[in-house]
Amino acid sequence: MSEERTGLVEGADGRTRCAWHANLPDYMAYHDQEWGWPVADDRRLFEKLCLEGFQSGLSWLTILRKRENFRDAFDGFDIERVARYTEEDVERLLRNPGIIRHGGKIRSTINNARRAIELCEKEGSLARYFWRHEPSPEERPARIDFATLRANPTTEISTRISKDLKKRGWTFVGPTTVYAFMQAMGLVNDHIEGCFARDEVEKDRQRFQRPI
Repeated sequence: MSEERTGLVEGADGRTRCAWHANLPDYMAYHDQEWGWPVADDRRLFEKLCLEGFQSGLSWLTILRKRENFRDAFDGFDIERVARYTEEDVERLLRNPGIIRHGGKIRSTINNARRAIELCEKEGSLARYFWRHEPSPEERPARIDFATLRANPTTEISTRISKDLKKRGWTFVGPTTVYAFMQAMGLVNDHIEGCFARDEVEKDRQRFQRPI
């Protein structure tokens, strides 16, 4: 069956993968080594949610290739430091050609850092909050294939998280953004059946210690 129907492609190394990496070396490395592997580090969770917000209207590959620039510009996404940013920092970031110079998204990142501090004070950590929303097996599709993922860019859970974050004052956290975050940070395993990484990610998810 064709890549267009299965969402899978065989690489030069003979491994079958989700086709979205398009055999681009940096994108393939992200697929193989990061996407879907469970994460409990608050800084990485915050960074990813912010970068998903910057991706809005763009491709993830665009953001991925600028990720180190973003890290340099936003102090490694240190939540406490970003929360202290002022309008001078906004102007500095707007002059930075290495990132997406979108005032609304820059200000959203600063706002969300402040909201993240508040959330951590109430919930203990970002990791505890997000992993509390991990879907149960009964809430997941029986089979993860290309047609299922293409038809479901959001879920009831990502919609629920989005609404809750917005009530807490977060911005640029729509249901599609939140679900992409969940996929990337391993709250779900959406490597397609037949992708070599699916089993590896699932084994890691089984070993993973959920924050409590």
